[in-house]
Amino acid sequence: MTPDFWIERWQKGEIGFHQAAGNDLLQKHWSSLGAAPGSTVFVPLCGKSLDMVWLAGQGHRVIGVELSPLAVDDFFRELGVEADTRTAGALVVRTAGPITIWCGDIFDLPAEVVREVGAVYDRAALVAFPPSLQARYAQRLADILPAGVPTLLVSLAYPQEEMSGPPFSTPLARVAELFGKTHDISLYESRDGLAQSPNLRERGLSALEEAAYVLRPKAA
Repeated sequence: MTPDFWIERWQKGEIGFHQAAGNDLLQKHWSSLGAAPGSTVFVPLCGKSLDMVWLAGQGHRVIGVELSPLAVDDFFRELGVEADTRTAGALVVRTAGPITIWCGDIFDLPAEVVREVGAVYDRAALVAFPPSLQARYAQRLADILPAGVPTLLVSLAYPQEEMSGPPFSTPLARVAELFGKTHDISLYESRDGLAQSPNLRERGLSALEEAAYVLRPKAA
């Protein structure tokens, strides 16, 4: 799966993964991370998610990274704000108020960008990567994030024979495989997500589990 795949999805408007009202699991479980007031939150593969607006409303600064320029343009346009724009190497950086989005490949994101991050929110990143890239993504986070940073991860799981991703089925066993050696993993909520995902039901899914995990780095 190449970056062009996601660029094309946004160009065609095939963004069933976008949640216009944000994700309620974030709002229910964010406080469990204990992120300090005023701390910076990293949102990988952020799209135009309004979850970033919610996090900013809690007093956080938000740093997102998103591959699609169209998604980034839409985010600020739909908010009705003018973003300051600059380039940094291969990425374009757009900022308005407490929200900054780096437009480009997450694997090109300079480590210093997230040096002061205090928490991570991942709803659409891990499940967007095929299994062959999930380990690389997990390692990338380990390489660039400060020590001790917790993550709120919203993941999806479904019968893999019923659909080929994205999103890719990432059940607890896979989350543990990717993060279990370095993190303590706590399941905060698991629920039926099929009713809220008509696009996935139309693709043939008979069951869909949506789960919220908190990942806390283990002490060295």
